[in-house]
Amino acid sequence: MIGHALAFLCGDFALQQFTQLPTLMWLVVIGAIACIMARLRYFYGLFFLLGFLWSSGFAHYQLSEQLASSLEGELVRFTGEITSLPDQNAQRAHFEVTLTENNDQLPRKIQLAWYKPTAILHAGEIWTLTAKLKRNHSNFNLGSQDFERWQFAQGIGANGTVSEHPAPVRQRTSSMMQINRWRETIGNQLTARYGDTLGVALLKALTIGDDNGLLPAQWDIFRMTGTTHLIVISGSHIALVAGLIYWLTLKLVARLPVFRYSPPQLAAIVSVITAITYASLAGFVIPTKRAVMMLGIVMIAGFYQRQVSHLHSLGLAILGILLLNPLALLSIGFWLSFLAVVLIMYRVDGRLKSISTWQVGVDIQLSVSIGLSPLILLFFQQVSLISPLVNFVAVPLVEFIFVPFALILVPLVFIAPFLADKLFFLLDLLLTYFMQGLAWSSTLPFATINHPQPSGFAFALSCLGLLWLFAPRGIPHRALGLILNLPLIFPMVPTLNTGEAIVTLLDVGQGLSVSVQTQHHSLLFDTGAKFLGGGDMGKNVILPFLNYQHIKKLDMLVISHGDNDHIGGADTILKNLPVEHILTSVPEKFDGYAASYCHAPQSWNWDGVTFHLISPVEKFDDENNNSCVLKIQTSTGAVLLTGDIEAKAEQWLVNYAIEQLPSTILIAPHHGSKTSSTLSFIEAIHPETVLIPNGYRNQFNHPSKEVIARYQDLNIPYLTSANDGAITVSLKNDRLKIESLRATDGKYWNFHP
Repeated sequence: MIGHALAFLCGDFALQQFTQLPTLMWLVVIGAIACIMARLRYFYGLFFLLGFLWSSGFAHYQLSEQLASSLEGELVRFTGEITSLPDQNAQRAHFEVTLTENNDQLPRKIQLAWYKPTAILHAGEIWTLTAKLKRNHSNFNLGSQDFERWQFAQGIGANGTVSEHPAPVRQRTSSMMQINRWRETIGNQLTARYGDTLGVALLKALTIGDDNGLLPAQWDIFRMTGTTHLIVISGSHIALVAGLIYWLTLKLVARLPVFRYSPPQLAAIVSVITAITYASLAGFVIPTKRAVMMLGIVMIAGFYQRQVSHLHSLGLAILGILLLNPLALLSIGFWLSFLAVVLIMYRVDGRLKSISTWQVGVDIQLSVSIGLSPLILLFFQQVSLISPLVNFVAVPLVEFIFVPFALILVPLVFIAPFLADKLFFLLDLLLTYFMQGLAWSSTLPFATINHPQPSGFAFALSCLGLLWLFAPRGIPHRALGLILNLPLIFPMVPTLNTGEAIVTLLDVGQGLSVSVQTQHHSLLFDTGAKFLGGGDMGKNVILPFLNYQHIKKLDMLVISHGDNDHIGGADTILKNLPVEHILTSVPEKFDGYAASYCHAPQSWNWDGVTFHLISPVEKFDDENNNSCVLKIQTSTGAVLLTGDIEAKAEQWLVNYAIEQLPSTILIAPHHGSKTSSTLSFIEAIHPETVLIPNGYRNQFNHPSKEVIARYQDLNIPYLTSANDGAITVSLKNDRLKIESLRATDGKYWNFHP
C-alpha cells in the first residue's frame, strides 16, 4: 500500500510543477495510458497517472473558482456564511465567507476585510455584504513564501474590502450545531473570563487552533527555538490525547459489566471519537487529518482484531488526504507532518534491541530535529540549532501538562468556573515561565542560522545521507552519511566576475527596494514600507531575499528619502545585518547610526563597477525631489535609480547633469506617477527598458496612464513589479539580461496579468 500511495503522491507532485495546467486533450491521452497500465497490471504507473489526473481535475476546478478579471474593482453584493473564526477589533475585521447565493459567478470562497466594522461578527452567521473584490495577488520574490499558493490551496478565490454602502445585513445568526461556532464560543469565554493575555492566547491556540492572539514577536520566538509545532495543534497532540483517553477508557471499562464489546474495542471507539472532536476544534488542518486517519485505521483494525503495519496505515493516510484534497500537497504542513512520522518509524520500527523510554524519546527528538532540517532549509532558509535541546524540555511540558490540562480547563469554564479559575491560575503561571524560557533561549548566540536555499541536488544528497546516518546498527560506515550533507552545509554560491553586476528590483508593493550585487560587494537602495499593524518589507521580503542570495552583510545602504514606502524597513535591516555605510537625504532619521548625506557628486568603484551619485546637488523644497539618484555603470550597460524625484528635479538633471543621464535601464521615478517621468527626462536618459515599482491596484493608480502612454509613444518596453514580481537585470559576460520572476518561477496557481 505504501508504494501505491507514494506513486499517487508523485503523480500529484508532478502536476504541481506545471506553469500551466494540461489541456483536456492531454488529460484524455493520459487517461488512455492509465487504462493500458491497468490492463497490464502495472499498478505503480497506474497510481502515478491517477494521482496526476485526480490533482489535475481539482486544480482545473479551483482555477474556475478564481475571480474573473472583469469583476476586479467592482462593487458586488452577495450573501454568504462566515466560515472562519473572525479576527476582529475596533479598527478592522478579517474573515472568510463561503457564498450561499451566487448570481454573479463569483468565487465560492472569499477572504474579506471590514474596516471600522459596525457589528460584531460570529462564525456561522449568514450576511449579505457589498464588497470591492480583487484577484489573489501577493509580493513575489526569491526567498519569500508564496502566499498565492496558500490561498489557492485553501480554496480562496478572491480578496475584498467590505463597503458600508449599501449597509451589510445579518441574515441569520449562527447555530451552536456548527463546529466553528463552538470554537468561537470557547475562545470568547476564555477571553471574557481571563482577559486578552498571552496565557489566554496560548490556551486558545492549544485547544481550538485559534492563533490570532499571538503577536509576530512571539511567533519569532517559536521559530527561533524550533517550537512552532508545539503551539499549533499537531498530530502529536491528537495522538497524545487519544492515547490518554484510550488508556482511561480501557481501565474503566475493564471494571464495568459490559459484555457486548471488549474493553479494547470500546476504548478504540472512544479514542477515535476523541481524536475527531479535538481535530474538529483545531479546524481539521492537515497534521490533524493525518493523525486522525492513521489513528482511525489502527483502531478500526484493533476493533476487528486485525493487525495493520505502521507503513500500511501511513500509506492509507496519504491516499485519504490526497483523495479528499490533492492540493494539500501545496501545504508545507503536509510535508513536515508526514516526513516527521516517517522519520519516527524509520528510527523505531523493527529495532531488535529494547531501550528505555527516555532514550527512545531523546532518539526520536534528535532524529526529527536533524532529519527535518533539510526540508526546513528548503522552505524557510533558516534552521534552529537549539531546537533539539529546547524541545527536549518543551515537548514533555506541552504534551503532558499544558495540552491535557488546557483541555480539562475548557469544559470547566462552562460547568465549574470556580475550579476553572484555580486551574487557569496555575496554567497561566506555567505558561508565563515557559514563554520566558523560550524568549531567553532565542537570544542565545547562534540560536538560529540563516542559510541559502539548497539546490535540488544538495537536498536529495542530504536526504540520502541522513537515511544512511540514521540506519540501524549493522549498516556499515553510517557516519559517512555526514559527507553527503556537505553540499547542503557548504553550498556552492554563484559568483560574479570583475566588472559584472546584478540589479534586482524587489516586489515590495507600493514602495521601492533595489538590491545591487557586484563580485565582492552588496548595496541596498531603499527598504520598502513599514505597516501600521506591525511588520515591514525589510522582514517580509528583503531579509529573506538577501539570505536566499547568501548575502551576509551590506557594504552600503542607500535610503533615497524619508517617505515610509522607502525607509520603512530600514530599522529591521540595520538590526539584522552588518551595514558598513549609510547614504541618505535624511541622515537625521538615523539616530545612533553614522549616516552620511547623499550630496552629489559622489562616486566610487567596486570590483570594476562604477557608482555615480548625481543628485541632489541643491536642496529642493520638497522631500521627493531631494531623493538620492544613483547610476550604476558597467561595460555592459547602466541602471539609473531615481527614488521619488518629480518634474522639478528631473528638469534640473536635464539642465545640469544631462551627460550623466543616459542609461540602459531606468527605474521609473516616483512609481510612474503623473508628476514625474517628463518627456525631456526620458529622452535624455534614452533607456532601452523601464522598470516600474508599484503595488497591485494601489490607491494612487500608479503608474499613471499618461506616463505609460509616454513610454509607449517612445517605443520603450516596460515591466511593473505588480505584474511581473521581482525583476532581475543581469549585467555580465558583456550581455544584458532582464528576467521577471513570475515568468521564470511562476506556477499555474500564481497571478497572471
